[in-house]
Amino acid sequence: MTVAPVFDPVIHAPGRLQICGLLSGVDDAEFALIRDRIAVSDSVLSKHLKLLDEAGYVKLTKAPFEGRQRTWVRLTRRGRSAFAAHVAELRRLAAG
Repeated sequence: MTVAPVFDPVIHAPGRLQICGLLSGVDDAEFALIRDRIAVSDSVLSKHLKLLDEAGYVKLTKAPFEGRQRTWVRLTRRGRSAFAAHVAELRRLAAG
């Protein structure tokens, strides 16, 4: 599948780019794992996830896990497509 390069300002912010990159390689990830991998606070991650959710790029699911309520995050089909297009545009720009 060929993806048309498109710069996406929602994804481009470094934290959101890292989140999408992390989620692109997995089915879903738990909030704390994402927070630790990109080294941000809970509040910063929550703000990034809210913007990605509003764009339809991620789906948040709350579920009990090991006796506590946890938030799981996954890229939606739209999010995967937008991330692939954004990466394609970054590659195009880097190639000059």
